[in-house]
Amino acid sequence: MADIRNTFIGIKSPNPFWLASAPPTDKAYNVERAFKAGWGGVVWKTLGEEGPPVVNVNGPRYGAIWGADRRLLGLNNIELITDRDLQTNLREMKQVKMNWPDRALVASIMVPCVEESWKAILPLVEETGADGIELNFGCPHGMSERGMGSAVGQVPEYIEMVVRWCKQYTRMPVITKLTPNITDIRKPARAAKAGGTDAVSLINTINSITGVDLDNFAPMPTIDGKGSHGGYCGPAVKPIAMNMVAEIARDPETHGLPISGIGGITTWRDAAEFMALGAGNVQVCTAAMTYGFKIVQEMIAGLENWMDEKGHASLSDIIGRATPNVTDWQYLNLNYVAKAHIDQDACIKCGRCHIACEDTSHQAITSMVDGVRHFEVIEAECVGCNLCVNVCPVEGCITMQPLAAGVLDQRTGLPVSPIYANWTTHPNNPMAKVAAE
Repeated sequence: MADIRNTFIGIKSPNPFWLASAPPTDKAYNVERAFKAGWGGVVWKTLGEEGPPVVNVNGPRYGAIWGADRRLLGLNNIELITDRDLQTNLREMKQVKMNWPDRALVASIMVPCVEESWKAILPLVEETGADGIELNFGCPHGMSERGMGSAVGQVPEYIEMVVRWCKQYTRMPVITKLTPNITDIRKPARAAKAGGTDAVSLINTINSITGVDLDNFAPMPTIDGKGSHGGYCGPAVKPIAMNMVAEIARDPETHGLPISGIGGITTWRDAAEFMALGAGNVQVCTAAMTYGFKIVQEMIAGLENWMDEKGHASLSDIIGRATPNVTDWQYLNLNYVAKAHIDQDACIKCGRCHIACEDTSHQAITSMVDGVRHFEVIEAECVGCNLCVNVCPVEGCITMQPLAAGVLDQRTGLPVSPIYANWTTHPNNPMAKVAAE
């Protein structure tokens, strides 16, 4: 059996699945239920400084995007950090950690960008026995208007400054949570590393409006006829999150910086993909809010079964394995040629491949052959774009088959070259590098 025990910046947990800082981790009741279900750790919902609690709205807090089958694809939330008293949260955190010493418990923190505020809260959190802290520099709504959350996460200098304060005033490992609402995710990651962070976590939610109520013409969720931008999460954000994780993992300046992957993780496969791109563990929120805490049992079983099947003994066998294969477009092999192939036995003759190719691509799929409805690839027109693979409703019916070196490409009339060549050396590139004599 594969060993999926996880050690992330010295924090141990029985598996790599943590619950992210969000409503599911707002109180001891939820966290205890999560641990009983099998979650390896939690990041407690973001704590604020002592004083009057944060005020959340007393109405709808979520907007949604659904697939055709009503499956939840994206969730927008306008909820703020915990609205429970700080001391209540700290007392519950301490008790939960005592009850579950083998599980990871990390405290998410967001206080004003003032040294004294961080200096004041860190000893209080440390006293709970928490395994670490996560600095919430990502929340895009409500708190950012108060100079916190993504307002800090969008300014690398502020990130570095606050991380330095935290490393100065606490013994606990520091995880810096990054906002995706930025042009280049590498810059805040570099700043966090410069400040001495032990790890980064990403992504936090994406600024969004998920819909408009066309009866009262207000964004949803609607509060008394008005709506606001919120944070977008769920399966729909996974591609964005994975790209940002990969950018940090392969950046020479942040290479080796531990990463906790967040963003649309719903299945064991999602988790494995994040870890293959460089994440040392993963955090989950929307999947738990959609399907309940027991979904982690499917994640654990699925990951173990896949690792056993592939011969991966531990998580270290897969973490970062895909990172070297992520490159810039200019380094892709322009001499690689592939053609689509339709399995006629699997084809249900729906015609979606033909319509997509005929209307929007390269007119490379037939609809009729000898007067009979028949879908077949016209190799002389196929550029290998694989749109047909993605629109086909039958998995595995259409596949991409590479052409071997020396085989004639009917579209170009030239044999496939065995030599690797990319855009940096292509004759059409005005900036092409000329080989030295």
